[in-house]
Amino acid sequence: MHSDISKLRPAEVWKHFCSLTRIPRPSGHEEKIREFMSSFAASLGLPAIQDDAGNILVRKPATPGMENRKGVILQAHLDMVPQKKSGTRHDFTRDPIIPVIEGEWVQARGTTLGADNGIGVAAIMAVLSSSSLQHGPLEALLTSNEENGMTGAFGLEPAVLRGDILLNLDSEDEGELFTGCAGGLEATLTVPVRMTEAEQRDKGIELRISGLKGGHSGMDIHLSRGNANKIITRILYETRDRYALRPASLHGGSLRNAIAREAEAVLAVPDGLEGALLDEIRLVADAVRKELALADPDIRIEAFPTAPPVRALDPQDTRRLIDTIYACPHGVLRMSDSIPGLVETSNNLARITMSEECAILECLLRSSVDSARRDIENMIRSVAELAEADILFDGGYPGWEPDPASRILEQMQDVYLSCFGTHPTVRAVHAGLECGIIGSTYPELDMISFGPTIRSPHSPDERVHIGSVERFWILLQETLKQVPLAKKQP
Repeated sequence: MHSDISKLRPAEVWKHFCSLTRIPRPSGHEEKIREFMSSFAASLGLPAIQDDAGNILVRKPATPGMENRKGVILQAHLDMVPQKKSGTRHDFTRDPIIPVIEGEWVQARGTTLGADNGIGVAAIMAVLSSSSLQHGPLEALLTSNEENGMTGAFGLEPAVLRGDILLNLDSEDEGELFTGCAGGLEATLTVPVRMTEAEQRDKGIELRISGLKGGHSGMDIHLSRGNANKIITRILYETRDRYALRPASLHGGSLRNAIAREAEAVLAVPDGLEGALLDEIRLVADAVRKELALADPDIRIEAFPTAPPVRALDPQDTRRLIDTIYACPHGVLRMSDSIPGLVETSNNLARITMSEECAILECLLRSSVDSARRDIENMIRSVAELAEADILFDGGYPGWEPDPASRILEQMQDVYLSCFGTHPTVRAVHAGLECGIIGSTYPELDMISFGPTIRSPHSPDERVHIGSVERFWILLQETLKQVPLAKKQP
């Protein structure tokens, strides 16, 4: 294992990705990457326009002889998901990512790599800086805050983009061309709770869930990986009545679009019951480990004595909160009838936080069918109503409907076959892409999404396949060379 990614091919992409790893860019903290990209464009003599939503737009004229081609918009997002392994010391707002090469893959040391969507941004930088690549009129659209609400895409104003074709470089399976994606909706349940003084002789038990793979709640939701929030709640549900336990704290997950990898709780337990509770937790933990032996073999479920808490949930609110979390749906709810292997509808129970006044549950709903998304919205609303909790649905974004008459799809299929001797797979994806939002503002755009092979995005196991980056770069170059002619003006 080593970290010299400068020797990888294609060098023109990897050198830019290497520079991006040094620029902190977690969602919501993109000031440094915007400044970096603006300076990069200026160094090429290409002014960068920044809008009120934090997006950056850079235009590059066509190479000589290509002025009559359709205009192409290369699109990727600036931000990355900040996830790190337990015990890793890393400040995503200040520290650089440390890339390492392991066999055929590049990953990061203890954190997310940022290949999602840093490789796409690096490819755009390579196109902008190239003096030999043939292309028609180009626009580079670098959007902000994609991973935390797609606010950049939502804030994109009409009449800004001039191109006819949008190439979204944010997909994660080389050899596949994506023509559609699911829409999404955020749900936030706020459960009021009351904390009371713990009994003088109460004991403290700390419960921790860790070692799960987690992953992208769109790309990985069908892999049956464990959700730390659901696992810790299952243990609490199965033990609460026999041992009269009361949570003093309960926290799990970190990001709405990532499957929860870790969760922890501190429990108040009556004196004399703590030993039996620990034994019971071990029994439940053994059952969970067996269930997840293939999907999540490294799961750790730990329970041990800790300092007695001073305050804990009221017994009635303990029951209500555990019931609410346990009843909240998580995972795949329906597979697509029309596209084999594609998830149609899912929910990710992403995050739990608890304070003296309330517990907050954060979910991300996804579906490619509007009526199915409304159905799961109603499921979660009914859970909230039964719990007498407040419910907020926000941050909804539209799906992207496939266009069977897409000219750029037809062209890229031919280009792929010519370059690699095989046909690409054409499909939709359950994850959210900015194409749906941008397409709602610019409905005439002809759009395709493609990219290199990235595995375990949104988790510290994120990695990108080295060979797939070269194939992705070849496809992008050849596509730009063969963009269709623009319609002649009357």
